[in-house]
Amino acid sequence: MADADLKLLYRELVSLEIELWDGIEGRLRAEYDLPLTSFEVLHLLRQQPGRRIQDIAEKFSITVGGTSKVVDRLEAAGLCQRRANPNDRRSSIVELTPAGRKLVDGALKVFEEELELRIGSVIPERSVREVTAVLSTLRAAGRALDAERKATAQTSSSAMRAPKQPGRPAS
Repeated sequence: MADADLKLLYRELVSLEIELWDGIEGRLRAEYDLPLTSFEVLHLLRQQPGRRIQDIAEKFSITVGGTSKVVDRLEAAGLCQRRANPNDRRSSIVELTPAGRKLVDGALKVFEEELELRIGSVIPERSVREVTAVLSTLRAAGRALDAERKATAQTSSSAMRAPKQPGRPAS
């Protein structure tokens, strides 16, 4: 495949993501004073109640620390709350408050309207499904590549470290 074609595809994908994010976030901020990142977390908690910080981080491919900061802000605003995880004392479960549910339900309508305006009204439903499938395939391939590289790096670094022998100081 031509290098220029891949670079153009990359640029189009990145630009689309930025423009789509900015457009949707602009409307959510204007109508609900809600950043898109916060909406995404609230929406996930609406769809899948009782998620841990780790679950939220994995869903959005972001760090646990970043996720915790978003949840801290949402909790301070009274939109969600943490409670002890009955299955793991080291973690907590994040749940929407009634105010969080009300906010996300209203914001969801704006979100869906913007998706329809920016995507649904531009390309046919069949194309939406096709593009979604292609993007899912690309993301899965990228995650597999990253996992392979991580495994290779761990194997290489552990092979380079000589095991410490009893009674001998490490050199």
